[in-house]
Amino acid sequence: MKQHSALVLAELSYTIPALGHGYAGQSLHVNVGSPEVSSRPVTEDMKDRFIGGRGFDLWLLWHAVSDTTRWDSQENEIVISSGPCGGTAQYPGSGKSIAATISPLTDIVVDSNAGGHFGPYLKFAGWDAIELQGIANHDVIVTIDAAAGAGGEGRVQILAAPTDCPVDTHLLGHWINDTFADSEQDRELMAFVTTGSGSMKTRMGCLNFSLYDRKRRDLRYKQAGRGGIGTVFRHKHIRAVVVRTPSFGADSNGPADPERIAQTGADMRREVTRWDPVQNRMRHRGTAYLVQIMDDYDLLPVMNFRYGAHPDTHLINGAVWEQAFTQNLPDGCWYGCTVACAHAVDNYRVQTGPYAGGCVIVDGPEYETVAGVGSNCGIFDPGAILEINFYCDTYGIDTISFGTSMAFAMECYEAGVLTKDHTGGIELTSGNAASALAVLHQMAQGTGFGLIFGQGIHRMKRYFVETFGADAAFLDDIGMEAKGLEYSEYVTKESLAQQGGYGLTNKGPQHDEAWLIFMDQVNNQLPTFRDKAEALHYFPMWRTWFGLSGFCKLPWNDVVDPKNALSSEPAKIPHHVENYVRVFNGVTGKEVTVDDLIRMSERVYNFQRVFNIRLGKGLREHDRVPYRSQGPVTPAEYTSRQERYDQQLREWLGLDPTALNIEEKLVAHRTHRTRQYELLTDAVYARRGWTADGVPTPETLASLGIDDPDVLAVVRQHL
Repeated sequence: MKQHSALVLAELSYTIPALGHGYAGQSLHVNVGSPEVSSRPVTEDMKDRFIGGRGFDLWLLWHAVSDTTRWDSQENEIVISSGPCGGTAQYPGSGKSIAATISPLTDIVVDSNAGGHFGPYLKFAGWDAIELQGIANHDVIVTIDAAAGAGGEGRVQILAAPTDCPVDTHLLGHWINDTFADSEQDRELMAFVTTGSGSMKTRMGCLNFSLYDRKRRDLRYKQAGRGGIGTVFRHKHIRAVVVRTPSFGADSNGPADPERIAQTGADMRREVTRWDPVQNRMRHRGTAYLVQIMDDYDLLPVMNFRYGAHPDTHLINGAVWEQAFTQNLPDGCWYGCTVACAHAVDNYRVQTGPYAGGCVIVDGPEYETVAGVGSNCGIFDPGAILEINFYCDTYGIDTISFGTSMAFAMECYEAGVLTKDHTGGIELTSGNAASALAVLHQMAQGTGFGLIFGQGIHRMKRYFVETFGADAAFLDDIGMEAKGLEYSEYVTKESLAQQGGYGLTNKGPQHDEAWLIFMDQVNNQLPTFRDKAEALHYFPMWRTWFGLSGFCKLPWNDVVDPKNALSSEPAKIPHHVENYVRVFNGVTGKEVTVDDLIRMSERVYNFQRVFNIRLGKGLREHDRVPYRSQGPVTPAEYTSRQERYDQQLREWLGLDPTALNIEEKLVAHRTHRTRQYELLTDAVYARRGWTADGVPTPETLASLGIDDPDVLAVVRQHL
């Protein structure tokens, strides 16, 4: 890594360890406030009980904070880890980084994963995790330089950020490359984490994880978007964290059984190559393939989740993005991933704001972005979606929180809750992309309505009630947030299991814990509360495991050999699950079973629940969801699907809809649907070994081996 003339505030020299069975054996602690850098051991107990990735994040954060720590406290940390299988290029999707912190949106722990190169590079540079703590007096850059190669000397520095250092990610990334890379090879071996000016003024800041695209010879970024981790990053006055790895290869992870991994990976690559072109076309469309499917099944969020489909969806569906993406196949975010869903649009000419007229790469858009800033806001213009996507990324703003919050604000405007006097003249009608962009630019500047909007739906609701005299009950019904986190982009009115998949999560309504809509609503595979509770045990635990080990979830269930339909439990995709058992065993040398993988996740999942309780949330009252995710709020919603809703009154409640007016119908639906959610909550808590208030019992914690005295002390206050 090229040396820079910036003032060195703290420094640590270290010997780069050879990785053993997926671990470096040490974590890096950086306090930017002191400033101080130190190495800490990764113990066998950490590896056995918390595995890596999200598990390491939670364990390190737990010991760094107190019961009263808040997101802007000195002691709050951002912890980033990959996991033992991270960087295993022989199997698709092993490039994940998992970041965690106390969230500015939720006030509890949030975890968020991202692709890119940073997580594996950090481990190859000798660190299983990095803790970022403290608040610097001025902006700093953290560099981790392992350029000496395996077995050589590495160096960590906290540098004062120079005055010519940009803030927004697309400019800052090029500055980092120009400043610290000696050569093209240096650019390929360097990765970094940044955010942008929007993170400084809002609570929904994201982290951008870089990857150097060798085909494009340019930078791209993947986002750890959820929960405002970028806001914490900028509050700490961190401008960037940069890592330079030694050269690496197939054995850099120090696997116990390389041949086992290689064979399993080869089988999976053949499966992806054969079936992706005739299934979802991920290699051509990325996750945007979902847009039309969701619309077809009435699951695509439209106009603040009021509706599930729209006649203009064809304007923004997967076929449109397949044509827009600059195909450079395979186009993945980590080496060896044949799913290769990480597409981009090259040479996009920016239309608005401070970068108007410039040509940039827009990474994506992914499904969540298309649905969030597109259909959910009534925007069916691909160009507008790209513009919003670019600015959210470079400003460091989560597209999911932005899109869901904008859809809420637009409905508030149309319902008369907001007026032009409140918005500073911005006309926030559904479909108005120019207005959405105007608010987005204000968010980056910290001005006007953007300053209010950037606080997220939970705080907007309170502000609109206290300042504008809005109806609190109406806002609670239509404000699509739970625990303070905005919903990701799926309509759940007809899937009770997915309502639980959003509401009964640890971090808030994010689909990466449980995505059960097709099992529940489309295929009717979960007819009873017991079936739903079992699914809401297994799938959140299984999906948690990916974040422990360093894997992406998409290769598990987005490309599937048709033979899977003949298995006893096709929704679990058992032959892929067995692949992960073999790869984990091959990396770590531990001979584990499928049940062992679930147990790993169950331990971490319950630990995170206790962590939430420690911070003042995590009980039943915090697992409730806005009514719009359960049923129709307004007469217009009911009328849009009247035949369906009337038939449900007949079948579910034995009522004659012709004898009821629409308000009576709405009340009947609400009474039934909310009761069903409470019964589901009872069933899920019982299956997870929690009390009726959602607290893991001491017996459950003991059975999982996490009945540490400080953990038990938290739960005993609520028994």
